[in-house]
Amino acid sequence: MAKIKNFLDIEAKSFLGAQIIIVSFGFEGTTTYGHGADKGPEAIIEASNQVELFDEELWQETYKKVAIATMPEKKPVLKNLELAVREILKNKKLPIVLGGEHSITPFIIGEYKKAGFNDFSILQFDAHADLRDGYLGEKYSHAAAMRRCLDLDGINLVQVGIRNISNEDDELNFWEKNQTRIKTFWAKDVCEWRKIHANCAHANKKIDEIVKSLKDKVYITFDVDAFDCALMPSTGTPEPGGLDWYETLDILRAVCAKKKIIGADFVELAPIKNFHAPDFLVAKLIYKFIGYLFNK
Repeated sequence: MAKIKNFLDIEAKSFLGAQIIIVSFGFEGTTTYGHGADKGPEAIIEASNQVELFDEELWQETYKKVAIATMPEKKPVLKNLELAVREILKNKKLPIVLGGEHSITPFIIGEYKKAGFNDFSILQFDAHADLRDGYLGEKYSHAAAMRRCLDLDGINLVQVGIRNISNEDDELNFWEKNQTRIKTFWAKDVCEWRKIHANCAHANKKIDEIVKSLKDKVYITFDVDAFDCALMPSTGTPEPGGLDWYETLDILRAVCAKKKIIGADFVELAPIKNFHAPDFLVAKLIYKFIGYLFNK
């Protein structure tokens, strides 16, 4: 296994001295179309070395405001992920997990429940609803990631960027019957913001609706196929009609400002050899996200 550098190529902080812990977990076990998500964490870390540390929007060097540690990458078996998240939460740190496929998220959420987090929202950026009750015989498929999270009590789900939901595997039926726990902001509606860019009040109203749908505590799971496939081709199941860079930042900025973020994962990057732009996009997105967390 290749040696993982520190995120952003910054000086390593000790685990106990850090506020944010980066966990690389290149698990790929249930992908069904494009492959390569197991290489995602290494590509993100490598690309992060090229991210400019001064943020021109926030007018700060975020890494100087927050202590970030990158855990050594371990063998991608789910027990190792559970143990890592358990240790991070036990020490009251905030984990950011780099996947890997989306099937890892329920195992992360399970550790939050064990740690006593009993009332929170999952904010899901994604092209796909991921609410199937299994797929191709696999209960914990990447296509069932949010369904498995909702097996747990005390969680509601807010979805942004969705443009693919199936009438198979009980997905559409489950979505229709669980509207008290699931709020979906479809990509076809979100993308209307671009048509009325001059009318910022309307866009802000939509973002306010997303924020109001969330509980006070929020876990963010970000499947990179939430982005339009022209912007993010490096993923196993790309979909046209997705989010763009600035509207994604608008949502993240608002949520981080108004809610308590308890953790996050960024999943499904399947890097394309010698095509670095998508890897860099994800690395910079994570740095922007950290900046929003520590810009209050």
